[in-house]
Amino acid sequence: MADLSVELFGVKFETPVWTASGTFGFGIEYEKYTDLNQIGAVCVKGLSIKPKEGNPPPRIWETPCGMLNSIGLQNPGVHYFIEKILPELKKYKIKVIANIYGTNYEEYRAVAEATKGVEGIHAVEVNISCPNVKKGGLAFGTDPVEAAKITEIVKTATDKPVIVKLSPNVTDIVEIAKAVEKAGADAVSAINTLMGMAIDIKTKKPRLKNVIGGLSGPAIKPVALRMVYQIAKATSIPVIGIGGITTWEDAVEFIIAGASAVQVGTANFLSPDAAVQIARGIKKYLAENGYNNIEEIKGSILIP
Repeated sequence: MADLSVELFGVKFETPVWTASGTFGFGIEYEKYTDLNQIGAVCVKGLSIKPKEGNPPPRIWETPCGMLNSIGLQNPGVHYFIEKILPELKKYKIKVIANIYGTNYEEYRAVAEATKGVEGIHAVEVNISCPNVKKGGLAFGTDPVEAAKITEIVKTATDKPVIVKLSPNVTDIVEIAKAVEKAGADAVSAINTLMGMAIDIKTKKPRLKNVIGGLSGPAIKPVALRMVYQIAKATSIPVIGIGGITTWEDAVEFIIAGASAVQVGTANFLSPDAAVQIARGIKKYLAENGYNNIEEIKGSILIP
């Protein structure tokens, strides 16, 4: 039987299929709909140092082959998560990735420090797509210098492995990936959502109250796949592929392109059991093609 487990930055994951932040709640909301023990990891909703209400509605809009959202990183705060929610997750063998964010250096440092020494958090995923309020609102993830600085801050503030989640809304994502690798990132996840919008032609008003939102779903898969391929070629740290993964075939594509693991996002809204079904499909693919594990196909793309 093919072995689906992968070991990344010193942590063993039972499968390479994780759920993406913001699409699977904190995991426990799905315990009635899927077997959490069969999911490699849950990347929980983005956590801030203080609770945040998020953006006003409407904040979700369906698009062709995808979805726009401007939820606004609504969450109860990192301390509430650690005290109230994490104990429930620890009842399962699923690995927990704490996705964190801030609007300035101090907030990133504070939320990262909150995870230090906490049993049950296996890694920290850093959302650098947030606006730097002290520098005119430019997202940390669009500047390699700022991205590297946030990485260094988080690395020194926590004792967990650090995954930096990269924004696709840049000219050269490889430049950002190299910068955070040099700054000490243990891995990168790619990609976050692409920026987009939709308009109601009857009212001439934006479909989202916040006007602009993040585009996810199958529509962005070719872009995500290309970026994962480029990053994997240019760096030596694990790349976690995200973007439009709906089927096991999609996941295998990302792994062949160089991903060490994948995250399932928008597909969770269509099927709460998506991550489990995708993992089963990958396992069957490996067995039917004579492979023993994920490593044998990772980065195996053949360029003519």
